[in-house]
Amino acid sequence: MIKKFTKLLNIVASLLIGSFILWNCEPDADQLGSQFFQNGATGNEDYFDVIAYNVFNGTPGVLNSDSIRTDATRLQSATLGAFREPQFGLQKSSYVSQVRLSAYSPDFGTNPVLDSAVLVIKPLYASDSVRTTTQEDYIYPDGALPAKKMVNTYPILKYGQTKLNGKTIFNIKVQEVTQFLFANTDAAYSNKEVSTGSVIGGRAFNGDISSVKITRDSDNSELFNRDANLRIPLDSTFFQNKIIKASAADLADAASFIRYFRGVKLSVDENDGYLFNFDPNSVTINLYYKKNKAATTTGEREAATFALDLGAANAHFNQITFDRTNTPSAAIVQPQNMVDGEPTVFAQGMGGPGVGLKIRASDIAVLRDMFNNEKIGIVSAKLRLYTDVNAWNNNFKKPNYFVVKQQGLDTFLEDMTTLAYAPNFSLVKGFDLDKNPAHYDIAITQTLKNIIEKNVEPKDLIINVGTYTTDASGGLAGLVQPEFAQTYNTRAYTPNRVVLVGTRPGDDRGAKLVVTYGKK
Repeated sequence: MIKKFTKLLNIVASLLIGSFILWNCEPDADQLGSQFFQNGATGNEDYFDVIAYNVFNGTPGVLNSDSIRTDATRLQSATLGAFREPQFGLQKSSYVSQVRLSAYSPDFGTNPVLDSAVLVIKPLYASDSVRTTTQEDYIYPDGALPAKKMVNTYPILKYGQTKLNGKTIFNIKVQEVTQFLFANTDAAYSNKEVSTGSVIGGRAFNGDISSVKITRDSDNSELFNRDANLRIPLDSTFFQNKIIKASAADLADAASFIRYFRGVKLSVDENDGYLFNFDPNSVTINLYYKKNKAATTTGEREAATFALDLGAANAHFNQITFDRTNTPSAAIVQPQNMVDGEPTVFAQGMGGPGVGLKIRASDIAVLRDMFNNEKIGIVSAKLRLYTDVNAWNNNFKKPNYFVVKQQGLDTFLEDMTTLAYAPNFSLVKGFDLDKNPAHYDIAITQTLKNIIEKNVEPKDLIINVGTYTTDASGGLAGLVQPEFAQTYNTRAYTPNRVVLVGTRPGDDRGAKLVVTYGKK
């Protein structure tokens, strides 16, 4: 057993803890053995060094490899961009999606000619950082109406370098996909390659998106309103030929269309900058065209719009690539050192390494002996991890949560199922996340009590960057399929990463097990 120190809590502190548990508005919900502080019992807090090691595997599809499932069933949010930093190297994300017609066997009218085509995506943005410009003397073109135009501009939420060479510009390109993708229920991994054809659109993107609202001067009625989004111009000639002039058979039904126009791929040219998230189920391509007015013989024209849907019905996934050349994370040894641990451990979202944590057998033996012979009662147990002050000294936003599983199991920790709806319970709590160092406490009270008090065989814990997803009612989504509970998380599209202090005996910031127990 390696103890950093043992802290004796006197009876006053014990009573205070009990009071906080019972009455404080923000109690520690995992104080499962607080009754041991009653009737004059004393409280003790012991620290044990734990074995921390990197979890990383080069085999595609295996836990913590450079591939991860990013298909439609996993992506509540999609990513795009590229980001390079010294510890993890380059991570680059592209997006591939099928396309469907909003209506099949469409009637585009007489003599339809496409004016423009625009791909629209909705990135996450900082709604509280708005810049507003107003044009009071605007003339609305449809009817030449005097109007007011108001444009609200917002920065998108970025992870990485907010500026690249003094700018925030990405060159986004759109390519036609030339192979059949698959069904939207099929599994797809982030290392999947697809064949592409010519570039059919693109733009230079400065990191800002805008909403537009136009109101008529005479009565302040709304003439036009468009939400904040990123609009990417596409090749109008391509879509004139591909859609407007397509044969009736190709546009007759979904099965025919997704084999005729197989999809699009979005990517960026740059190999550094930032990653950003957007809603994959609201992506559309809008076709703006003119056609002859119906029931006229004078050749009058009218404007029309037709939408192509890239939403939930379509197969879509993120392609994610890595380049760790000459970085510390590239030196992660295979297999990992699960006996002595490693002094530095790496955790990366969207694929890549995670962290394994093992409580030493000798420390489990000591705690079991204390339980059997000294009748201790475990009040709380947590694993404590610090960020590495040297390797991760930057301004990148730190992860605020981790998903935690027992090695080989896809069920929640019993701490999650026991306390899922307890007020203020959080499996992972982050402290000083805006500072260096920060640290995290992972609540494993019930897990450790089972090991010590019920002689449950201990398993290593695996932590990864991400959070658990919720259902429509706000509950944990994984509770509906407990045997697959760990798959309901945001790991596939959470870009954050962090370098943590691993096993460093004698170091106050080394990976620790913190056990609080009552003793009469």
